[in-house]
Amino acid sequence: MAQKEKTVVYCSGPLFCPEEIGGMTAIAGVLEQNGYATFLPHRDGLEAHVMKFLNSPLGINILKSRQVVDRLIFALDLFQIIERCGCIVVNTNGRVPDEGAVAEAAMAFMAGKPVVLYKNDCRSVFRGRDNSMVTGLATGPVVNRLDDIPGAVKKTCASDKGPTDGTRPLPLNVAQTVALGKKVWRLMGFLHADGGPAKEAQGLAAEISAFCLDWQDNPMEQKTGEP
Repeated sequence: MAQKEKTVVYCSGPLFCPEEIGGMTAIAGVLEQNGYATFLPHRDGLEAHVMKFLNSPLGINILKSRQVVDRLIFALDLFQIIERCGCIVVNTNGRVPDEGAVAEAAMAFMAGKPVVLYKNDCRSVFRGRDNSMVTGLATGPVVNRLDDIPGAVKKTCASDKGPTDGTRPLPLNVAQTVALGKKVWRLMGFLHADGGPAKEAQGLAAEISAFCLDWQDNPMEQKTGEP
């Protein structure tokens, strides 16, 4: 019998100091200990690998423009949220929730993905609660204990009746960006593989570079295609 593929959970939240990174790592850790795979942006995303790619096809062909790098980071994260991950866990700790995390939660919500909000922080102008435009994104009650996150993910995923594999129709510009993110993810896989197909990786890098340049010139005329 084939082993069931693990649900991938996108871990979203603030990542701008050691304490915040530690908190996000703990969230990913408790999920992984309970049988989930995770995508943790500072560990698995493009940001963590840009310096490693400076001597690779990605570095040669793409990493010449901060605007392009920012576009690729956004595209990769959107692909993870919309297509690859089955659920998103959002760490809303802080005086106010992290702006990027709120944007990612909204993306997941609009894509019909289960959203789990975690908050173990009493700082808020609403007596420990966040703005209703944030809390309203959650599929269930806000989780207050780290150890309760896996159970909340299991419950919300079980209650989700729609497809979670990116098959929902997407607006053209969103579909284009997801396709770009998928290409970036594939390229990262090639470059991480020991003795991987360097020639194919180089071709894929050139394809991504051309996609970005075309998008900059004609952002609404791109065809999604299969990366």
